[in-house]
Order: sequence, then C-alpha cells, then structure tokens
Amino acid sequence: MNRSSHIRSRRVAPIVAVAAAAALTLAGCSSGSGGKKAEEGGADASAGKADTPRMTVALVTHQAPGDTFWDIVRKGAEAAAAKDNIKLVYSADPNAGNQANLVQNAIDQKVDGIAVTLAKPDALKSVIGKAEAAGIPVVGLNSGLSDWKELGLLEFFGQDESVAGEAFGKKLNEVGAKNAVCVIHEQGNVGLTQRCAGVEKTFEGKTQILNVNGTDMPSVKSTITAKLKQDPSIDYVVTLGAPFAPTAVQSAGDAGSEAKVATFDLNKQLTSAIKNGDIQFAVDQQPYLQGYLAVDGLWLYKNNGNYSGGGEQPVLTGPAFVDKSNVDAVSEFAAKGTR
Repeated sequence: MNRSSHIRSRRVAPIVAVAAAAALTLAGCSSGSGGKKAEEGGADASAGKADTPRMTVALVTHQAPGDTFWDIVRKGAEAAAAKDNIKLVYSADPNAGNQANLVQNAIDQKVDGIAVTLAKPDALKSVIGKAEAAGIPVVGLNSGLSDWKELGLLEFFGQDESVAGEAFGKKLNEVGAKNAVCVIHEQGNVGLTQRCAGVEKTFEGKTQILNVNGTDMPSVKSTITAKLKQDPSIDYVVTLGAPFAPTAVQSAGDAGSEAKVATFDLNKQLTSAIKNGDIQFAVDQQPYLQGYLAVDGLWLYKNNGNYSGGGEQPVLTGPAFVDKSNVDAVSEFAAKGTR
C-alpha cells in the first residue's frame, strides 16, 4: 500500500493531533534490550485504563546494547501501553538488516501496529511496505524524519535533527567556541549525520567530524583522546548521545586538553554533570514523549481513526536546551528515568 492510498483510506477520520503526555501513570522501570531479543512490556494488562479491546503493538528500535537512551523511550511506550490496554513487544538491533528482520517478525505475529525507528531507512523500506500491505499501521519515532512520508508511515514523533544541529551550532557561537569536533558514534545513521551537518551549517568556527565505534566505549575514549592530543586547539567536543559525554570528559582529562563537552540527549547522570560544570549543556529531544506518543498514536488510530499532523506533518518533541540555568527543573524527572 502506497502512502497516498493509505491516507485516502483515512479521510473519514477527523484530523486530531495527539495530545502531549501531561498527566501520565508511569509503568515500572525496564532495562535496555539489545540484539534480537524481543519481550513483552513491563505493564500488566490490569493496569490499562482503556476499556477498548486488547491490542498488541511492536516497538522496534536500533538500540545498541548498553545504550540507556532507549530505556527512556521504552518507559514512555510502556506508560502508554498500560493506559491503553496494549501488550507491548519490544525488540532492538543496531544492525539495519537485523532490525528489518525484527519488523518482519512483528508482521508474522500479526500485531495490531508497529512503531519503528528509521536510522537507516533504505534497509527498512521493503519490510515496511510488507507491513502496510498486511494492513498493519506503522508509525515512526526518533529517527527518520526526512524519510517517514516517503516510506508511507502513518505519522512520526521525534526531533528534526537538522534543526537541532543548527540550534546547537548557534549555541556554540554564543559560548564563544572556535574549534569543535563532532563525534559520530554510529556511521551511516542519518540522524547523527544530520546533527553534525546542522552544527557545521551555523557554527561560525571550525567543525571537525570524528567517527568512533559507539559499541566499544574504551575505543571511543581512546579515539577522542588521540584526536584532542593531535589538535590542542579543539575547545569543544560535541557528542551525539548522553552516554558518550562523560567519556569525552575523561578523554579531555587524559589528553591534558581544556576542551569543554556539550552533548545531544539527556539522562540522570548528565543532569548532575551539568550542575557541577563537567558538561556545559545538552539538547533534550524528550525520548519518553517519543515512545509514549508513538504507542498512543497507534491506539488512537485503531480505536478512533485519529492521526497526528494530518498525515503530512511530524509531531516534534525537541530540541530544547538544558544547562545550569534550567537543569533543576528537569532533574526530578531525570531521576525517575523519564527525561
């Protein structure tokens, strides 16, 4: 089913934007899940507040093992599942081919909806087409804002990575940076590439790109350390994920560099690091909200024909900057693992 016919079939439904999660009942904590593992969400069916028929939704991401960012996405998805009487099945793999296989598994299980990240959209195009041909609605989240409409997805929840990168570059100008290195921890990830390209577009200083193996943190540390030793003029290290920022701080210390560190994404540890000055600022794309809205959006479409953005516009969850001036306002939620 192509996108135009998919949208035509929905014309009888009112165009209603999904409301932001203002008063949520949080599901229990869940751990990250890498590899091909798939499991039911932690919320018990009895926790569901909706009296609608039980649904099964598959959430398939490109999470790498140990990347705690996705714990926050998953908590949001589980909260929506608990509210909506949904069985949530989560699976993840950073390898695009394996991720496509996980989507195929969801199709074979005849789920009622699929929420998927599109870090490498070309590898998922075929299997997403199979889902739509099987009558399974698919929504995108987090990665793939430039590609979700072309692939025929129902809606998209996330951050415009180019816009976020451009805002980051302007922030670097404001703090007086002159030479920044942008650290890409997963080569081929279009969202990460867009972030660095956005930084380079608006940053008035020098922007360098450094590729590292994000699944091997000791290697990340040594690679950043070597770069800082090789170029002592670097005054800012830009990391593209919260787990990599503290490592970059360690690298600067090992290299004897005075470079400061700022990052995309946020977690509990980073709020403390921002407070004590180890990290200068972070861009928060609200991953909890991405997971929540993706699952809730599928429930709304199934039960009331609603779809956000009229099928044409994404629902943006960021960017927003967190620094010393406002970190206290988000620390409470970060401590719960939801920011």
